[in-house]
Amino acid sequence: MIVARKRFGQNFLHDQGIIRRIVQTVAPRPGEAVVEIGPGRAAITRPLLAACGQLDAVEIDRDLIALLRDPDTGLDGLTVHEADVLRFDFRPLARERKQSLRVVGNLPYNISTPLIFHLLDQIEVIQDMHFMLQREVVERMAAAPGGGDYGRLTVMLAAQVEVFPLFHIAPGCFTPAPQVESAFVRLVPHARPPFPLPDKALYARLVSAAFGQRRKTLRNALKGLAGEADIRAVGLDPTARAEQIAPPQYAALASHLLSLGAVIP
Repeated sequence: MIVARKRFGQNFLHDQGIIRRIVQTVAPRPGEAVVEIGPGRAAITRPLLAACGQLDAVEIDRDLIALLRDPDTGLDGLTVHEADVLRFDFRPLARERKQSLRVVGNLPYNISTPLIFHLLDQIEVIQDMHFMLQREVVERMAAAPGGGDYGRLTVMLAAQVEVFPLFHIAPGCFTPAPQVESAFVRLVPHARPPFPLPDKALYARLVSAAFGQRRKTLRNALKGLAGEADIRAVGLDPTARAEQIAPPQYAALASHLLSLGAVIP
């Protein structure tokens, strides 16, 4: 019996009803390039593989890799990539499969946010993403401006994907049971940019600075990046705080600064 390892943030899904619901929601079809992050004991891997005939999986745990590659496990058609997913380059895999990727995973809570940002950096090769995450993270992803859940993750996602929270998953569906409730979410890259964004790096820098000191006003949080006149030039109130600003407004400020020849510090 392979036990969950805390250092990898492992919580193995075992509830068959939830597993069926996840696979039905993803709805993989034969020939699609599906990639599973962290296949674990193959609870979701097996039905995904049965549905699409071929599956790639990224796993770091060598004991689990040995299990997944064992012919007696019965996972013909599964290709396991032994790697730290935070360093895994999905682009060559998309080229090899000659299509964009559908990414699925029960993400370790301790790396979920940096992993999502890692995937956003490769969004051009991704068709969609379906993840199990901590419920609070999904609520932040889908939050509206003005609330406590609205933050850097919300704003960065808004520029590149549409977020669809789908359903909650109780702790008892996992082994070991986590201390928090989980949620299943779908992320779909925008077919067209939802708002003009000529410089993603500058946008990201502004958002990071604003939410890095979210109790401060924009005037103070963006000091060194944007002056009060710049903030007013795009119709924003310099005394507003980060959570009051919608994603297109951050993009407008980035565009304004770019027009003035701004350099990212």
